[in-house]
Amino acid sequence: MKTSACLLLDAKDIVGESIIWSGEENALYWVDIVGRRIHRLEPASGRHDIWPTPDFVTSIGMRADGGFIVGLRRSVCLWQPGGAFEEFAVPEPDLPDNRLNEGRVAPDGAFWVSTMQSNLHPDGSLKNMDRNAGAIYRIDVGGHVARLTPNEYGITNTMAWTQDSRFFFADTLANEIYLFDCDVATGRLTNRRTLAAGFSRGFPDGSCLDAEDRLWNCRVAGGAAVAGFDGQGGLVGLVELPAGWPTSCTFGGPDLSTLYVTSARFTMSADHLEAHPLEGGLFAVEGVGRGLAEPKFGAPAQNPSVAEKA
Repeated sequence: MKTSACLLLDAKDIVGESIIWSGEENALYWVDIVGRRIHRLEPASGRHDIWPTPDFVTSIGMRADGGFIVGLRRSVCLWQPGGAFEEFAVPEPDLPDNRLNEGRVAPDGAFWVSTMQSNLHPDGSLKNMDRNAGAIYRIDVGGHVARLTPNEYGITNTMAWTQDSRFFFADTLANEIYLFDCDVATGRLTNRRTLAAGFSRGFPDGSCLDAEDRLWNCRVAGGAAVAGFDGQGGLVGLVELPAGWPTSCTFGGPDLSTLYVTSARFTMSADHLEAHPLEGGLFAVEGVGRGLAEPKFGAPAQNPSVAEKA
């Protein structure tokens, strides 16, 4: 199966990431890490809001009691649109050269974040990396932080939990997607195996699952596609994009049947952007599948496969 995407918003994100769908609002939320901003878009009406952030903003998730949980460069904060960013947890206070990267609310209502050696100077320009220093953390509703893996990953990306207690994760630098057995309630990860390695279209970035537990993975750094993988690593679909660096995706729309994809224009030259003006845009794709509703921080999903269809 091969499908293509259409431009929904010419966002011109430097690094668009962490896109989620709010069914209550019929709206998308996502971040621009280097642009230090949070987007909200209502696809039906076209209303588009932007809020600045005080630091690099790396991830966003919805809270059960309203508002959002947000990953910044070093800290996880609670936030209401238009309000202040209230520090909630700092996963690695003793590793100042690391920063947060991927972050997502898990099915039990905890917030998971991953870290990496920072590849950003304070001005947002590229900083060289010289070691694998990233790990995965679980943050519960009380703010307790638990480390789930050793600090052994390069650029940490992709967080997705299947309905039968497996967990997808990726290391962009290694060009590998992993699958773990997962006890979601405790965060215990075991039996890591490599699901996909060396896939020829770019490198793995953010992902989402459809209702059949197929992983839709954005292929960054020239991949210009979203690749669909089954639970054995088989390729089930390829979505071609008019942007070389897709970064994150989610299913949304009234019946969760539209795949929305963010992208980046980080480090691209003026000549490249003139020739490829849609880099950093937000795209919509039909006909890929149907997703499940996003969990909310502090509210465990009792039966996600049923709740999402309601």
